[in-house]
Amino acid sequence: MARRGFDLIAFDGDDTLWHNERSYRRARERFRQILLSAGVDLTHEEIEEHVNRTEIRNIDYYGYGVSSFALSLIETAIALTGGRVLGGDLGGVIEVAKEMLSEEIELFDGARVAVTTMAATHPVMLITKGDLLHQTSKLERSGLKPSFNFVEVVSHKTSRVYASILERHNVEPDRFLMVGNSLRSDILPVVEIGARAIYVPAALSWAHEHAEVPHTARERMFELASLADLVDLVSALESPAPSRRG
Repeated sequence: MARRGFDLIAFDGDDTLWHNERSYRRARERFRQILLSAGVDLTHEEIEEHVNRTEIRNIDYYGYGVSSFALSLIETAIALTGGRVLGGDLGGVIEVAKEMLSEEIELFDGARVAVTTMAATHPVMLITKGDLLHQTSKLERSGLKPSFNFVEVVSHKTSRVYASILERHNVEPDRFLMVGNSLRSDILPVVEIGARAIYVPAALSWAHEHAEVPHTARERMFELASLADLVDLVSALESPAPSRRG
């Protein structure tokens, strides 16, 4: 009988293992206050639309992460004030970014047990996107670093990126499992290459990470409400299929 286990289990970091999006939400609200003090008379929704559009447009230039976010906020402030924004206001944006880069890391319920339990029986990898320095700092401060055999900080999460990672680590796609909160980044690119993925949706997530799930992807993806249930699901996925008797 063919083995059904996984040779490598990978976790996303932001909003899978630790809280992240709520920090961006707080920063956006502080940015709105900065704009109001600079005389920008727009609604919260209008400002959000401008910020989102700028962020998405800038992904190809800056990638993901706080530094990219801060540059997009500065660009938005310049655009919405017609270039009249003051240096002090831009300084406020920079201070917000610095606070985001140094804030305390808070794990989701069940994250520590899920990672350490999986690490006791499988090679475990962190695959996260964003700024290398910030992401490695988060991992260090999370207390989870000793559990990870490998860490991959990438600029984008595409099927090609995942395939390249598996090739470097000599892992066949059908022996790989990815755990994450983003359909666009953690789930669909993984099932596209023939691997399996567990979707753990977060209460807060960036709208850009949402995606429609094609019917063909559903047989290789599974959904959990919490990481607290991960160990049981992985055990079930690795259990041999019951034999059929004629």
